[in-house]
Amino acid sequence: MNGLGSLAGLFLAAFLAATLLPAQSEGVLAALVIAGGWPLWLLVGVATAGNVLGSVVNWLLGRGIASFRHKRWFPVSDKALARAEGWYHRYGRWSLLFAWLPVIGDPLTVIAGTLREPLGIFLLLVTIGKAGRYVLVALAASGLA
Repeated sequence: MNGLGSLAGLFLAAFLAATLLPAQSEGVLAALVIAGGWPLWLLVGVATAGNVLGSVVNWLLGRGIASFRHKRWFPVSDKALARAEGWYHRYGRWSLLFAWLPVIGDPLTVIAGTLREPLGIFLLLVTIGKAGRYVLVALAASGLA
């Protein structure tokens, strides 16, 4: 991929990686850093924007999920949902700084929506965590770390 296609691919990979779909964006970011041609700040910004937007999709899903909670086809048991909510209440909104972590990050953003975490606070904390992760990946790939 050349030009803007590279940035679009990075954005899409980061977006998909933040949703409940299995995807990986750090490798795409590292490859673009190593290939050169784009400033680090731009690559980190594009990856962060895509990843945060994907988390917002999860948050929105969480906002609407409660109305389907008792449907037969609902994929999460009441017990599992209660456990996730308990974990979120225990660690609070500050746990959103770790929304970038594999396995727990995506469900964490869904639970934040389910529990009606205000969007502004959600965006601030998720962006800080995800941007920090991408900065470290970019620095490592560039050899500056």
